[in-house]
Amino acid sequence: MDDEYEKFIRRMNPPRVVIDNESCKNATIIQVDSVNRHGILLEVVQVLTDLNFIFTKAYISSDGGWFMDVFNVTDQDGNKITDEEVLDYIQKSLGSETSFTASLDSIGVTSSTDHTVIELIGSDRPGLLSELCAVLTHLKCNVLNCEVWTHNTRAASVMQVTDEESGLAVTDPEKLSVIKKMLCNVLKGSCKGNEAKTVVSCGVTHTDRRLHQMMFADRDYERAQESCSESQKPDVKVVNWYDKDYSVVTIRCKDRPKLLFDTICTLTDMEYVVFHGNVDAEGSEAYQEYCIRHTDGFPVNSEAERERVIQCLEAAIERRVSEGLKLELCTTDRVGLLSDVTRIFRENSLTVTRAEVATRGGKAMNTFYVGDASGYPIDPRIIDSIRKEIGQTILKVKGNTPDLSQNPQESPNRFLFGGLFKSKSFCNFGIVKSYS
Repeated sequence: MDDEYEKFIRRMNPPRVVIDNESCKNATIIQVDSVNRHGILLEVVQVLTDLNFIFTKAYISSDGGWFMDVFNVTDQDGNKITDEEVLDYIQKSLGSETSFTASLDSIGVTSSTDHTVIELIGSDRPGLLSELCAVLTHLKCNVLNCEVWTHNTRAASVMQVTDEESGLAVTDPEKLSVIKKMLCNVLKGSCKGNEAKTVVSCGVTHTDRRLHQMMFADRDYERAQESCSESQKPDVKVVNWYDKDYSVVTIRCKDRPKLLFDTICTLTDMEYVVFHGNVDAEGSEAYQEYCIRHTDGFPVNSEAERERVIQCLEAAIERRVSEGLKLELCTTDRVGLLSDVTRIFRENSLTVTRAEVATRGGKAMNTFYVGDASGYPIDPRIIDSIRKEIGQTILKVKGNTPDLSQNPQESPNRFLFGGLFKSKSFCNFGIVKSYS
């Protein structure tokens, strides 16, 4: 009866979305009012983040039966949101009751026959992604979309692949089994003590959220050494506000896109509720403050729990920190493209700290953050050589050219693609063992 009553109340009070382009000189204000329930804040932030909006300010209030959010947002160039199609999409996505009725566990998850989703997590090591892509190419699979994160010696990836012959999802059970076994063997490598997991499905998941969930479940936040430079290390504090029975979380760090999503996603998946929040990111530094309680109604009630919240938020912020030179690749998509590109990086001793691979309308649009595998500054001649091999109009450097005067900096946790393997071959399939 309580569940039916809640559904009735939501139907009688559908979410209200107000978009204001007049009140603020340099940002679009989006206000969302709705009946409150756990997870609604993440849903709203996820919709706006997926539109690549930049959050400059935010006010959150959900204390009681009603939820109200106010966001100041811009596009990636710092301009107001004026495209009528985008504004209409926001109204339909956030203002529709049907978009807010799914359970929290099903956010961004639908069935698909267009592609197969492969989730991978294991120990980070040199040449890993290159080997994984080579296996998929060998099995006649094409990588449409892929995101790769590395943190604290662990690597996680969510890939969307298709069958080379059909151009659709891989449906043959035997082939799916072979894909899973071979990828898992590559993930395990020679380090038998490290866990590796491979999950293959025909669903569509929200990639960023799944990566956070996978690395959180893998306990990457329990680090033995620093995985982020001191200048980029987030300052996270948790104190109790006893008069109001809240725990107050404050975060100060360098601002970057999707930061708000990363922190709200982590708090939600740790089963904390944000009752009040304030976000200010108008400068280069971001400040976030949240009043939270666990879903059981209690604030943080032990030192161990407080440390865990701090560690998990720090890890969530660090996973997406992009150190290194940014390279963007845009070309016609083809089977084996990602395998070829990662092989070229590997042969030129480049390590990639993060990767975003996307296919839109037959075009591959990939972003890589690269550094020298030995920790030294990148030699610009290496980048020039790589661009000549791949195509100077295809691979472009974003940001500043590497400075040869910098001092070498070791980067032990950042070697997903690695540069220690100079072999021209993709990988030796003869040594891949089958499961019994």
